[in-house]
Amino acid sequence: MDNFYELFKKYHDDFLKDLKGLLQIPSVLTEFNPDSEHPFGEGIHESLEYMLNLAKRDGFKVKNVDNYAGHIEVGEGDEILGILCHLDVVPTGDGWKYEPFSATIDDGKIYARGALDDKGPTIVSYYAIKMLIDMGIKLNKRVRIILGLDEESGWRGLKHYLEKETMPDVGFAPDAMFPLIYGEKGILDGTFTGKCEENGLYKLQFGERTNVVPEKAVAIVDEKYKAAYAKFLNELEYKGEMNDLGDGTVELIAYGKSAHAMEPNDGLNAGFILLTFLNEQIDHQFVKFACKYLTFDSRMKKSGVDYTNDIMGDLTCNVGIGKYENNECQLVLNFRYPIHTDIDNLTNTLKDKAHEFGFEFSTNRNSKPHYVDPESDLVKTLHQAYIKYTNDRQSPLLTIGGGTYARSFKNAVAFGPEFPNKEALIHQPNEYAELEDLYKSAAIYAEAIYHLTR
Repeated sequence: MDNFYELFKKYHDDFLKDLKGLLQIPSVLTEFNPDSEHPFGEGIHESLEYMLNLAKRDGFKVKNVDNYAGHIEVGEGDEILGILCHLDVVPTGDGWKYEPFSATIDDGKIYARGALDDKGPTIVSYYAIKMLIDMGIKLNKRVRIILGLDEESGWRGLKHYLEKETMPDVGFAPDAMFPLIYGEKGILDGTFTGKCEENGLYKLQFGERTNVVPEKAVAIVDEKYKAAYAKFLNELEYKGEMNDLGDGTVELIAYGKSAHAMEPNDGLNAGFILLTFLNEQIDHQFVKFACKYLTFDSRMKKSGVDYTNDIMGDLTCNVGIGKYENNECQLVLNFRYPIHTDIDNLTNTLKDKAHEFGFEFSTNRNSKPHYVDPESDLVKTLHQAYIKYTNDRQSPLLTIGGGTYARSFKNAVAFGPEFPNKEALIHQPNEYAELEDLYKSAAIYAEAIYHLTR
């Protein structure tokens, strides 16, 4: 069998050109508008058109599914192999050393939001297929690169796609880690809401998305708390600042560290920093509730819903959004839960905790856990492709708290492109991909696609 890693070397220049072009498109969802011709906004639509135009250039079949999703197709046959990608990215945040949509290459790395999640892997998958077609290899299945447009914010595009198009018989999502992910935790969003008196806290805001650990939090309080906050930051070595507003109040800012919600402990929730300080200074129901049951407790031990499982590990919780203003409060949580979690008990327990403070708790999205037998032909084929180009037989197959498109398909898993023991700044500032890793991933995907289409 050919060595696809060596064969891919002649594609490096074209690959980088096409990769940079896609990464330079700011495809962040700002607003979903189902009445618009481009429901996910212009940047995301531009990314879709970019990929479809690449495929047209190379003579592949393309389909735009109502501007909600699209696909690129090659090969023949009744069965479909789906490669499950997405073109939207999370907001950039602050702290980048290069502009987040500049696609700057430095020291063998390409820096951009989406370099690893998931535009980089999308281009890698595309070139893996292109290389096979250029070699004249006959694909005995139809191979589709499915292009999702709101994976980071609701999966409405993929849902619409699956209502209109045939579900692939087998597939993989290049949107996670190698060697392979055969299980994904369930994902549940929950919201606490309520009303309470100000008592010296006039506004609190942190977070933009439930699947990102908030890196910045802002509160407006009486100016008498300014000195105490300065002392608090100094003693605990947190980063923050204060701004006098000139009306007897002060703006307190806390800086944390963003991370993917699947492991909140990889980040530092800026909201928790402010809530902890405020709880020391102000008698406020919202603050007291958050500190009693949520702050610095990603495993939900304070609430007694700390589920765990031998296969998938611990339940985790990210408090992704917090708001208090005009006496109204809201906390939006993102749970990643293992198989055998009692969701009814979790929901009822948190409702009880909320009622202690006169608040309410509700859930509004539940994507159940996904599991594929690690002894299946799909898993074995993909794993062997990985081993061929890495000689890594030691790294274990994985389950994760992240959610990939694989969970929406009956027979699909997440497969790369992050290699074991490598830094991955997904959802964080300075997200990058190592070019050498992308080249190796292209070889692995080509190998996998070749064998899955025999």
